[in-house]
Amino acid sequence: MFKRIKNRFLRYIVISIYFIIIFFCAIELNFLWLFGYSPDMEDIKNPIMSLSSEVYSADGKLLGRYYRENRSPVEFKQISPNLINALVATEDARFFKHGGVDFFSFFSSIRSTAQGDRRGGSTITQQLAKNLFETRKKKSQGLIKRIPVFRTIVFKCKEWITAYKIEHVYTKQQILTLYLNTVPFGNNSFGIKTASKKYFNKNPDAVNTDEAAMLIGMLKATSTYNPIRNPDKALERRNTVLKQMAKYNYITQAALKDDIAAPLNLNLSYVEDESQGDSYIRRAVEKWLAKWCTDNDMDLYEDGLKIYTTIDSHLQQYAEEAVAEKMKMLQKRFDNLWGKKNPWRDPDGNEIQDYAIKTAQKLPIYKLVDKKYAGNMDSIRHFFSRPKKMRVFSWHGERDTTFSTLDSINYYARILNTGMMTIEPTSGKIKVWVGGIDHKYFNYDHVNQSKRQAGSTFKPFAYLTALDNGFTPCDKFTDKPVSIKFTDKGKEEVWEPKNANFSFSYQEMSLRWAMGKSVNSITAQLTEKVGWDKVVEYAHKCGIESHLESVPSVSLGTNDVSVYEMVRAYSTFLNKGEKINPLLVTKITDQAGNVLQEFTLKTERVISEEVAWLMLYMFRGGMEEPGGTSQALWEYDGLWKKGNQIGGKTGTSSDYVDGWYMGITKDLVTGVWVGADDRSVHFTTSESGEGSHTALPIFGRFMEKVYADPKSGYTYGAFPKPWVKINRTYDCPTPHIKADTSATDSLSVDTSLTVPLPVDDNIPKEKENQSTANK
Repeated sequence: MFKRIKNRFLRYIVISIYFIIIFFCAIELNFLWLFGYSPDMEDIKNPIMSLSSEVYSADGKLLGRYYRENRSPVEFKQISPNLINALVATEDARFFKHGGVDFFSFFSSIRSTAQGDRRGGSTITQQLAKNLFETRKKKSQGLIKRIPVFRTIVFKCKEWITAYKIEHVYTKQQILTLYLNTVPFGNNSFGIKTASKKYFNKNPDAVNTDEAAMLIGMLKATSTYNPIRNPDKALERRNTVLKQMAKYNYITQAALKDDIAAPLNLNLSYVEDESQGDSYIRRAVEKWLAKWCTDNDMDLYEDGLKIYTTIDSHLQQYAEEAVAEKMKMLQKRFDNLWGKKNPWRDPDGNEIQDYAIKTAQKLPIYKLVDKKYAGNMDSIRHFFSRPKKMRVFSWHGERDTTFSTLDSINYYARILNTGMMTIEPTSGKIKVWVGGIDHKYFNYDHVNQSKRQAGSTFKPFAYLTALDNGFTPCDKFTDKPVSIKFTDKGKEEVWEPKNANFSFSYQEMSLRWAMGKSVNSITAQLTEKVGWDKVVEYAHKCGIESHLESVPSVSLGTNDVSVYEMVRAYSTFLNKGEKINPLLVTKITDQAGNVLQEFTLKTERVISEEVAWLMLYMFRGGMEEPGGTSQALWEYDGLWKKGNQIGGKTGTSSDYVDGWYMGITKDLVTGVWVGADDRSVHFTTSESGEGSHTALPIFGRFMEKVYADPKSGYTYGAFPKPWVKINRTYDCPTPHIKADTSATDSLSVDTSLTVPLPVDDNIPKEKENQSTANK
């Protein structure tokens, strides 16, 4: 056929055109599944921006959805001409002249790239094709995805085909509207309406020229040109867009000069009314699945997945009820303790001056305000003191009020928070996840984001180290003063820990009694015997992943860890010495129910079954030994039926900043932390602020509710009998003495330095507490 064409050059042109047509047809038809999905005309006419993914509990209850709720579409008439002009001038100057693909700009971009001036050649329509129909996602790639250069060529051709289809179906105005409704603008803002609200508290039709230029400028790289995080780069990019607008006569040179001189003028006061049905569980699942989504090119907010979690909706409800009931009482106790006095204090007990404005310096907007007022503190303070209407959290229900930013900081600093998690160790399934008291007002997750001093809940790792290295629960130490010499960063130090009551009984105690009573001096002696490096090693073995300073005080909980880590580590003991990788998700399916992934428990043996069982026996000492720090649980009548046994460990950090309780039943391990988000805000006495009085009651009330429900699947009962033969002496006689009801579990002040207490970012650091020992 081609031989009839005499001119060789013309023949090659015709052959090339012929094969190009065949190539494009092959792409369109996905010939031999080589090229992947291409949107057809029906897809173009009825585009689906995204499909929500749903999260379910283990018993089938819908827990939440993932979707772009803050994508609020607008019509063309609701978009300012300034936005349209900025978009066209910057992204596609010949938009109104081409039919979807601009070959002039395409070949110009290739030439400029070859000359070192990297420039995009995609039209607005092509970008819409890529964003709306995901022409480059893995599921749209076909078998050619393994051929790098060829793959890119196919991507580009597919975008061209889709762009032509779009131009055939929609008008130019409709294309611009679709584009601006779908593009991301950073900070979880999708579409022009949410972006203009987010950054300027305006609707899109009210955006002026320089504001439009900033918003459109962000599209090149939303993180790089984010005006909150990178105001200087955002300003530079905005000015580039303004120059493009002047170049194509959308604004005059005089207007360009005025607009370039204007500051960004962000207005970040807009607060979204809804929270997308958000929750701590929903966020935890998103984080848990982050790697899986990346590896499988899945988007929770768009791909319509069904996610089945391990959460038990009934236990979750009981935990949330227990938290609400007890935290409300704790907040009342805290408010009564401080009255009208400000609770933010330095380590010496003195009020932190200018607390609110110092905290405001951590806000994203502060740098902008500081720059606007050239560092003038009077002007900055005035800005943050301006009152505005807002809705705030309270234990009596949400309330509307008028607060300034500084008022709001002071208000929320006083509110106590909590984190709680429950695992079934034998299955590795997370049954309860309570990241705080109210996700709408407190987004920070106190289960796995927050890390706080563990206090005495860390002591069991010292006793574990001892048991795994030849000691028995009946081995005895004397409660007496201790002096330990060690080297820290090349400097010779001496550590002399005190007990919480600043006294020593000089009584000989078994290790089980000492752990149950939480005696600092004996824990310190034991740590010296086994080695603090070893204690760190065993804590890591069991599942603590945070960095731990290897110093003598490590066993007293001076390091920061999360509730998640602690519950995981304690689960090792109930799981016969095997460390677990906790499961939060068991299965993921698509909309049709096809299984995409199933997750199973992975374990690793880290201690023997014998030592694991002995540790459970040690934990029971908190209830059974004289002065055991868990004995406040006897007050909960609903726990003590049918020979039920509970083990656990309380913990409190210096100055009663953090209160902990780690509770163990025959089936479950639960961790609870209580405290204020700012470490300078805390209780002042052992009676009000110890873990046994803050975190333990939440555990007690929770387990009462669980046991009261015969459908929960968790019943009363004793701890498991030994899984293997126990070769150590453990059933040592308990001294018959009057129970010590004054037992405490807090860090006590010491005159010798171990490691400095971690200081919250919001606290001035000139007076860090550098004297701490734990009980």
